[in-house]
Amino acid sequence: MKKRRIGETGPLVSEIGLGCWSFSGAYGPTDEAESHGVLAAALDLGIDFLDTADVYGGGVSERCIASFVRQNPSEFTIATKGGIRRDKQTNRRYFDNSQDHLRFALEKSLTDLGVEHVPLYYIHRREAERPVEDTMEILVRFKEEGKIGGIGFSEISPATLRRAHAVHPVTAVQNEYSLWSRMPDLGLIQACRDLGVAFVPFSPLGRGMLTSKTPDPSSFATSDFRFQTPRFTEPNFTYNLQALAPFKAMAADMGATPEALALAWILARGDHLIPVPGTRYAEHLRSAAAGASLTLSADDLAEIDRILPPGFAHGDRYSEAQLAGAERYC
Repeated sequence: MKKRRIGETGPLVSEIGLGCWSFSGAYGPTDEAESHGVLAAALDLGIDFLDTADVYGGGVSERCIASFVRQNPSEFTIATKGGIRRDKQTNRRYFDNSQDHLRFALEKSLTDLGVEHVPLYYIHRREAERPVEDTMEILVRFKEEGKIGGIGFSEISPATLRRAHAVHPVTAVQNEYSLWSRMPDLGLIQACRDLGVAFVPFSPLGRGMLTSKTPDPSSFATSDFRFQTPRFTEPNFTYNLQALAPFKAMAADMGATPEALALAWILARGDHLIPVPGTRYAEHLRSAAAGASLTLSADDLAEIDRILPPGFAHGDRYSEAQLAGAERYC
């Protein structure tokens, strides 16, 4: 698989990475053996960039990666995230970018991953009340201590990126981006390109909608992230199925899977984009990774835009509760 650099000075990694949230059961039950099978498939495919976070199962995802690497010494480039907390009494999620919490979160992630350094550390959600410049200074200290390599942010706006980058170069920004979630086209992808920052799309396959196997909302457990997501509730879900049908037919006509075509579209948006699809199943990862070898012509890209124009999706990508912490911009 071809390589892309994370930012201007970061490591070279596979142009398609692997998101590891599903290892914690976010989209349905799984176990360590199944997750290890996905990681083994990633190695076979040349995928060496892993994305995780301290809140993915309260460390389950990070510990799963660590146990695999102990059993199968591997040269993965691992990115993890911190900055989200949950009130033990109310179970309410909130955001804490203080030095004390970020240091605690980072040290726990290092322990859970079984490493002394991570190549990329993101602020998972920005604490809006705290100036981003102050948060950057904390992260720079972690970098100077040798605990992290690059500095990243998730779900931020172009304006926040420019403020943070003025303090110290930002290595990567991770926001949701796919054919049905196009907000980063409103300036963020361009800002990353202008500043030499990698843009890492998460959920690049529309949480399963841009794949060969269509999700069935009636089967979602209440713990499934999509259970309360507006795009997966009726009537939005049916409208979205109808909208996506021509895209899936196009993929079939090209001899490709929808997931491969969706990732090829993202890779064509710029060489600073490194999507990190997540899955519980090795065969799904193999199907998605085929997007790295799928070259799209100008006519192909124009046809995709005709079939799925920006804003085609019915319903918001998040519920109001899920949206907390994600910066909006226009």
